[in-house]
Amino acid sequence: MRRTKATLIYKQTKNLRAVQLLLGHTKLESTVRHLGVEVDDALEISEQVEA
Repeated sequence: MRRTKATLIYKQTKNLRAVQLLLGHTKLESTVRHLGVEVDDALEISEQVEA
């Protein structure tokens, strides 16, 4: 899968795990690097999820 499609899926869903699976990455860190996810984006997503 190309970076553009993966980036669009991430922007619409904010689901890193789904993008990781689609790209075939074994490490989430690889997916984050591939997408160029910013720390601010990650923190914003984290704040939206209740534990």
